Amino acid sequence: MSVIVEITIPSTAFELGRILRVEGATQITLETMVPLGGRPTPFVRIRDDERESFERSVREHPSVNAIQLVNTHENETLYALDWEPSDSSLLRRILDLDAVLLGANGTTETWRLELRFPTHEALSKFQEFYVTEDIEVSIERIYNPTKPDAGPWYGLTAPQRETLASAVESGYYSLPRQISTQELADTFDISDQAVTERLRRGISTIVMNTLLVDKQDD
Repeated sequence: MSVIVEITIPSTAFELGRILRVEGATQITLETMVPLGGRPTPFVRIRDDERESFERSVREHPSVNAIQLVNTHENETLYALDWEPSDSSLLRRILDLDAVLLGANGTTETWRLELRFPTHEALSKFQEFYVTEDIEVSIERIYNPTKPDAGPWYGLTAPQRETLASAVESGYYSLPRQISTQELADTFDISDQAVTERLRRGISTIVMNTLLVDKQDD
């Protein structure tokens, strides 16, 4: 089963971090990586007020062929980077292990990456790589995604989602409890029993599609 890991890494230890240098408190966001022409093409977003110095810095890097402005939106600019990634880079190793870069944010000092590896074995190989290469990587979080068929709301129906959300927001699960099932039922114009059943089934569905995913696959 696939596994998702969130890591932080010094900007100087990450190839894109060295290329996409920013100044001060500026943050850069890696939107996606698209395979074009046999190599991964990063699409990155940065604030408009940093455009000039950022473009100049990126163009001067020896591994960059070109940086292309894609669009601007709400004082931010999106670029596509045409570059030649090193065969021995951290990013190349990630791609060789069939991992997917789900998201990345960088600052002057560090980058935070969210990666999805196809198996725990692939993640272990990645860890062996950065330890062997003496790359300073900090693991922030490791978790399994939800079941593939769970849908965008962890398998919940619309009534279950609405009722669970209302119960939490209204203090049903607070101590002391701030609302009763009957009061929740009145909100949705249904019976007390129906609310109880929605909550029970909703919680069961969330647990089955998140916490018990590995157990089901085994």
